[in-house]
Amino acid sequence: MSSRLLAISLSAVLTALLSFQGATAANVPTDNLLKLHQLRLAAQKSLGDFYMYNSMDGDQRYARQIEESVHDAHARLAEITELPGEASKAMRAQLEQQLNAYDGELKGLTTAMKTQGFTDLQPVADLATRNQQLMALSNELYSKIQQESGQIVPPMTQQSREQSLLMQAIAVDYASRSASVGGTFIGSAAGDEKTIDDLVNQFAGQLTTLEKSPQNTAQIRESLNGINTKWRYIEKSLKNYNENSVPFVVSKYSDSIIDGLEGVSAQYLAAKL
Repeated sequence: MSSRLLAISLSAVLTALLSFQGATAANVPTDNLLKLHQLRLAAQKSLGDFYMYNSMDGDQRYARQIEESVHDAHARLAEITELPGEASKAMRAQLEQQLNAYDGELKGLTTAMKTQGFTDLQPVADLATRNQQLMALSNELYSKIQQESGQIVPPMTQQSREQSLLMQAIAVDYASRSASVGGTFIGSAAGDEKTIDDLVNQFAGQLTTLEKSPQNTAQIRESLNGINTKWRYIEKSLKNYNENSVPFVVSKYSDSIIDGLEGVSAQYLAAKL
């Protein structure tokens, strides 16, 4: 090969390599935001799992789910690296401290439930507060990463992620009431204080908005239709939580709804919607 052809070939290889590296670097904030979103879901779910563990008299399936949810939260945090600025790096360090503290409190209460068969009200209320603080900090970090990187989550992707968090918040609130431990989860995905009725109405309205989006593909419409069917199945129970408590059913269906929403969210993200 001539020196000229060799130079051209090397230049092409270098250009492709730099392009790949640039694309990879550009994907870092997007990947971090997805991992952080998944951390939020796992952290929320761990509290709901604890309430289910309490209301189901120490059923070991929920003890395992608590461990899995907390493990998932830690694993997602470990994957959040290469943050875009000093503020987001500091927040991540704070988030790790909060998650570790929350994990310790949760393990203590789970152990108490296992050994004593019950838990005191104040530590459970403190756990709910710690979870709320953890969620608030993770929400701040989610916004800060976007601010420092200049990469904003596409609107439909964001709406579907918020819908997943809202479904999780509803499930946690419902499980709390069913457990009768006095540690009602306070707040929607945005951290506002709302009743479970408010959250249910908000979810129903936002689901309708998602379904009516003209940007939906046939596959997304089919997925949302399936989610709607499952939602309608538990909606009445959620609204009448004082009359006929069915925590197992709500927990099972909410998990399935969240899985469906996360699938829709992934489709939106792939399409940059």
